[in-house]
Amino acid sequence: MSTELERISELARENRQLQFLSIAHLLTPAALMEAFKSLRKDASAGVDGVTYGEYEKEADRKIQELCERVRNKRYRAQPLRRIYIPKEGGKQRPISIPSLEDKILQKATVTMLNAIYEQDFYPCSFGFRPGKSQHQALDEVGRIVCRRPIRWALEADISGYFDSIVKGQLMEMIEGRIKDGSIHRLIGKWISVGIIDNGQLLTSETGVGQGQIVSPLLANIYLHYVLDEWFEKVVKSRLRGEAHEVRFADDFILFFQYKEDAERVLEVLRKRFAKFGLTLHPEKTRLIEFGKQALEKSERPGGIPPETFDFLGFTHIATRSRQGYFTIHVRTMHKRKTRSLRAVTEWCKEHMHDPLDKQQSGLNKKLRGHYQYYGRPTNFISLRKFYRAVCCIWKKHLTRRTRGKILTWEKFNHILARYPLEMPRITQAWAR
Repeated sequence: MSTELERISELARENRQLQFLSIAHLLTPAALMEAFKSLRKDASAGVDGVTYGEYEKEADRKIQELCERVRNKRYRAQPLRRIYIPKEGGKQRPISIPSLEDKILQKATVTMLNAIYEQDFYPCSFGFRPGKSQHQALDEVGRIVCRRPIRWALEADISGYFDSIVKGQLMEMIEGRIKDGSIHRLIGKWISVGIIDNGQLLTSETGVGQGQIVSPLLANIYLHYVLDEWFEKVVKSRLRGEAHEVRFADDFILFFQYKEDAERVLEVLRKRFAKFGLTLHPEKTRLIEFGKQALEKSERPGGIPPETFDFLGFTHIATRSRQGYFTIHVRTMHKRKTRSLRAVTEWCKEHMHDPLDKQQSGLNKKLRGHYQYYGRPTNFISLRKFYRAVCCIWKKHLTRRTRGKILTWEKFNHILARYPLEMPRITQAWAR
């Protein structure tokens, strides 16, 4: 972080009410060049078709010109290019891709604004923040449930969050901290520029275009004021018992000591969100009894196992350790496992006639990626099932190229011995 940004961070940390009047001058050619170098070289191009490699040839001159256009108020953001990626259940997620120069300017602006907002955001927020990760959020869930007197969990889901953010209200929130008109104009351009979808220019009064570099920060700012600050400053003081929040971007879960507190918060949360254009998904939002007491109830004669909840790709289960202490175990969510195996199947189909060493290399790359995220302590059972399923998929597609000959498990095991797939392993450390 530059000296100027360090000073801004210090001022923001010392005074959470301080408004920053002039910070756009920090968008220098050097800052834009640093932002350019941090971009992915293989990222998809925007509507102008300009790739990283093409821009790199004359980057010094082009970045200098971009900086001049920003200073002279001649900068124009280009429309976003809409693509779709598959989701669970056969649905598709719309992604909006900005042009390369818009990415550069957004990246530099996000770096600058992070210096301010990182001092404002609460510890309960883990999504798209420097030094924060999904695994830290998952660790925090375990600490809260195992160490605090938690009995109830509110599993919440916001319907179409990025597309529901009200732009006017978002800009009002930003203006409460940033009073620089140049920064307001830039953000206003990025959230209002429109999207090219199948050759048509689409505009909307809501949404921030998921896929833009600036969108995660804007989404965090919105929920910081709508949820985090409200929960910390208004809600907690009015509850009978303890309450805690863990949030990663728009995925969040609330924990409560008492059921009546949880029911009251759920009721007012719907009203609170409605004021800001947000809606809780009726089927994916639920209040469950969860924790040590719920487990103890289930262990009584006639008791039923406690309900589970899903968070960041893991199903959380109340159980006991080998020593008999209450703890949480996790399993890979069924939908996530199914999605990953579907991707393996498609890869095997596409590379069915590749040499075995190349197939081994590709499959091991997918296995390493899966283990890297899902390799949490207590999740070894899910990893082992995933490994076995990948082996079955590989065997099935190798059988298809034997022209009617049966590939027995004995023969396939000989192939595995020569071209072994990476075995399941825990990659994440135990939370402290």
